[in-house]
Amino acid sequence: MAHYISRRRFLQTATTTASAATLGSVLAACGGGPGSSSSITITYWDHFVTESPYYDNEIKLFQKKHPDIKIKRVSQSSDNYDNLYALAERSKNTPDIALIPQNPAFYDQIKKGWWQPLDKWATKEWRAKFPALALHEGSNIFNGKLYSAPFEGLVVPFQLYINNQLFREAGLVNADGSVKVPRTWDDVTHAAEAITKKSNGQVYGLGFGNGGTKVLLWWLFVFLIGADCPGGPGDMDLRVGKYTYASNRAYGDWMRLFKEWKEKGYMYPNSLSISDEVSKAYFERGKYAMTVGGIWNQAPWVSHGFKDFSLTTLISPEAEPRSYFPTRPGGMTFAISAHAKNPDAAWAWLDWLYSVEAGKRFVQQGRGISIYPQNNDPKNNTFPPFSQYVGTAKYSVTGPDPTIRNPATSYVTISNPVHPDLTELLTGYYTGQVKDLDAALLELQQKSQAKMEEAIKLANQQGHKVSIKDYIFTDWKDLKKPYITEPGKGY
Repeated sequence: MAHYISRRRFLQTATTTASAATLGSVLAACGGGPGSSSSITITYWDHFVTESPYYDNEIKLFQKKHPDIKIKRVSQSSDNYDNLYALAERSKNTPDIALIPQNPAFYDQIKKGWWQPLDKWATKEWRAKFPALALHEGSNIFNGKLYSAPFEGLVVPFQLYINNQLFREAGLVNADGSVKVPRTWDDVTHAAEAITKKSNGQVYGLGFGNGGTKVLLWWLFVFLIGADCPGGPGDMDLRVGKYTYASNRAYGDWMRLFKEWKEKGYMYPNSLSISDEVSKAYFERGKYAMTVGGIWNQAPWVSHGFKDFSLTTLISPEAEPRSYFPTRPGGMTFAISAHAKNPDAAWAWLDWLYSVEAGKRFVQQGRGISIYPQNNDPKNNTFPPFSQYVGTAKYSVTGPDPTIRNPATSYVTISNPVHPDLTELLTGYYTGQVKDLDAALLELQQKSQAKMEEAIKLANQQGHKVSIKDYIFTDWKDLKKPYITEPGKGY
């Protein structure tokens, strides 16, 4: 692993920053030098709910090390986060540091002047602690300037969760008494049928909570990626540089199966109206045996004493997925506002969040996988379901990355996505509003491709040399092996 400067070492030795400022001068600039009786407050935004205990604890630890810097954390609504941040930008009343909104595209946010570069503080040593290609042009570096970094490791983000007790009661166990974890679409169907019939309709095989959150996106992800749909619910298939919602029959096949689960009575009937939080509670209480969620589900369940669950991911037509989850190196999580009143203090907090030590605590508390591989050692968290989650990393492989091949592709942004999107289309089909699924999928495929072509044309007009060819990787044959994108080989 590359050398890195730990937060503790930074504090002890007063290592110089890229601007040659010592720790003492940085803190002095923040109003918190040695002996200072004053303190400054920086505002930090995110939209975390179940992860809140982790971030609150990190703030507590940070403030103990930095008594002159206070963190005011504001946890916004996840559903409205993008809009709330945009409104804050318009009024120039942004937090000093924030979780980066998903929309608009990160480059568009930078172009609008929302964030400031980190190069003043992010030394060569600081960058070296990250894995190879975690920081690269077109992802979190633009025009040579670094704006953010990834926080979590690359892993399949969603999982199928299984209530072990309900599986045992339905006789869904192996010879050794362990639960039969579903691996195929048929496995899920048979388990849902067995559980629903065993309980005489008192318990459902499947359930979810789509009210307020598009959790059906998660279901599409879990059941389609492994079915030779590497583009998943929202991206192109980079083998051909096209959206394949209609041309790849797996999309329609699974959506029909999903509706069939409802029609046969295997699905909790109020799933579309209840919230995801209510759904998690129902799963815990045994109202249904299978649901889709993320690692964030685990901590609340464990805190309630519910630990009898298992998980898996990439459920496919066959026991072995046809394709794995193609990840892209890089990414962004937190950034410092261009309007930060105390950017040095904001950097101190951002530096803390990106420290290896904070990443290790993230794993120890079962919140997720760290960007730093050494933190993901099983000894750091031995809880069986979390170990199963770590084990799903085998289903993630490095896939093609157009931004490495041609960094100019980062300037291609679809500002007005197609609606209904695939999640909305699935909802409409599930409720009976969409009658002709094949026609709807074809229309979505065509409109999505047209939007992409428009975005490329706009990037060209802005002076960026990009082509649809940058998104075609004809040599990507084995979707279960890492693909190494060669830089500078674009259009």
